[in-house]
Amino acid sequence: MGARLFTAVIPPPRLVEDLDAFLEPRRAAEPRLRWTRPEGWHLTTAFMEDVAEHHVDRVAETLAEAASRTPAFRARLGGGGAFPWPLETKVLWLGVNQGATELAELAERCRTACVRAGARVDGARFTPHLTLGRTRRAIDATRLLRVLDSYDGDGWLADELVLVQSQLRDRGNRYEVLHRFALPTGSRD
Repeated sequence: MGARLFTAVIPPPRLVEDLDAFLEPRRAAEPRLRWTRPEGWHLTTAFMEDVAEHHVDRVAETLAEAASRTPAFRARLGGGGAFPWPLETKVLWLGVNQGATELAELAERCRTACVRAGARVDGARFTPHLTLGRTRRAIDATRLLRVLDSYDGDGWLADELVLVQSQLRDRGNRYEVLHRFALPTGSRD
């Protein structure tokens, strides 16, 4: 099996700390959720489950080109969401209420670049989100979603794309950033 990779935008540490503090007193309200670790929070733009080792460098090259053509943008997290839907939630997430259009554009460029490099990209539809928790058995998350809708964090300049290798572990995935790509500033900041 090849490398399990994804591309993402990572919120800055101050925003991760703020969101973590907001969620801390609320995590106990839904013990059936396996809450994600703050140090792993990211906004996925492309996911590739099985990339042949000989394609990884080419993926990085095409991503560098895609990033160089994508201006940095203002982003802000907000608004709760759930997959597949709130009454039968298996994944709880926080959305993007500023920069969603730009993030979708970046995701399209990332996905195109990865396919051009010979990688198979998973997922047909892009929903900008930061995963907060998962559960094997569906739950009704409507109350949690109302709480998430009240989150009012700061925005930031999203000026970097990362290529990450994900290693599956029993106690959560381990992420290793393989490459960092600057998004040019000036046009949208």
